[in-house]
Amino acid sequence: MSESTSVTVRIAGEEHTIRSSAEPEHTRACARLVDDRIHEIRLAVGGIEVHKAAILAALSIADDLLRARQEVVGSRAVLADKVEALAVRLEGLVPPS
Repeated sequence: MSESTSVTVRIAGEEHTIRSSAEPEHTRACARLVDDRIHEIRLAVGGIEVHKAAILAALSIADDLLRARQEVVGSRAVLADKVEALAVRLEGLVPPS
């Protein structure tokens, strides 16, 4: 397991020190995603409180994650079907021993 490192990030105008075993740049990228989503929501909704925007941002990011997972599952099923079809075709081309 990787050693934990601390990274200070700014989210919604507040500094947070995050301790993680992930690469610091990955932690910063995650923080940027959250900060950007909070900013987008506050622009779209107007005078919403930061904590409410953070909850909406978390729900939005969770929605993105669940949709991506569903897409991966669907892609795997399509790929498995194509692999099976290719295996059947290859078996038909190989002469019996």
